Amino acid sequence: MTYTLGAKSIAELRGVHPDLVKVVNRTIQLTEQDFSVHDGLRTIEEQREYVRRGVSKTMNSMHMNQPDGWGHAFDLVPWINGQLRWEWKPIFVIASAVHKATTELGVTLTWGGVWDRTFNTLGPSAKDMETAVNAYVARRRGAGKTAFIDGPHWQLGGA
Repeated sequence: MTYTLGAKSIAELRGVHPDLVKVVNRTIQLTEQDFSVHDGLRTIEEQREYVRRGVSKTMNSMHMNQPDGWGHAFDLVPWINGQLRWEWKPIFVIASAVHKATTELGVTLTWGGVWDRTFNTLGPSAKDMETAVNAYVARRRGAGKTAFIDGPHWQLGGA
């Protein structure tokens, strides 16, 4: 099945770095799991609210305007039966499609599922993505730290 971005997703990409927009546009063509762009560029007020609610950990978010004038992050949330669903199995399928898109386009990302590795160095399959997240959580716990994992999140640049 071929998916397309809806009007809300397209609107969320306004102000997002053009390389990231290319990645999202290619990902929707490659994916086997429909998704919605839940967040692209955020205002400072939106970010402040996300931090207050605990869904973001920083006011230094790559979702906000960066020095080059663009937002450097996007969130892709699975769209299942007409609803946004924060479920890992479909997130891994989307992550695999993002990996294919970044490989084709030569764009380097960091993924919120594995913050300490450059996304492009992970294996390309959904199973590889699941293994990488589990290994990241184990590394964090092994270091006596918590693991904040944000599967729908990608940002420009390497870890």
